[in-house]
Amino acid sequence: TFSPSGQDYPASTLVLFGGGTQSACGPASSATGPFYCPADQKVYLDLGFFDELQSRFGASGGDFAIAYVVAHEYGHHIQTVLGISEEVQRLSSDDSSRRNDLSVRQELQADCLAGVWAHSAASDLESGDIEEALSAAPAVGDDRIQEATTGRVNPEAWTHGSAEQRVA
Repeated sequence: TFSPSGQDYPASTLVLFGGGTQSACGPASSATGPFYCPADQKVYLDLGFFDELQSRFGASGGDFAIAYVVAHEYGHHIQTVLGISEEVQRLSSDDSSRRNDLSVRQELQADCLAGVWAHSAASDLESGDIEEALSAAPAVGDDRIQEATTGRVNPEAWTHGSAEQRVA
């Protein structure tokens, strides 16, 4: 997609870790979960997260559930490369009351970019792959995570969107 439009795509490095690691964005632990660090343009994946995705959050699992999570993090790399992340930070600084809403929108766009990637790889998908991703997406919706961890749902504290929004 970048090449035909005359743009370069700077590759991002995938860092796999267990327990903890150090990134240019600071220390990361298994509690952090998968994340993208714009400072070093690397995707960090704690391998234990995928077990937790199934056991704690109820995703059905499977290789494509993992691919969805990885694609979501690479979506953040695309946002950085295109200047979207920088614009979100600027807008958040200009009006702190919009920070949460902008964060959710950025996360949902990363989900959308994961879907774009899945569509581009459609000829390589196996039966059930999309269902695996659609099981993982709502499992990490803020409403489900809040309900599981605190017993309450507070939309004002969301950072990634609801289960329904993440599936959409």
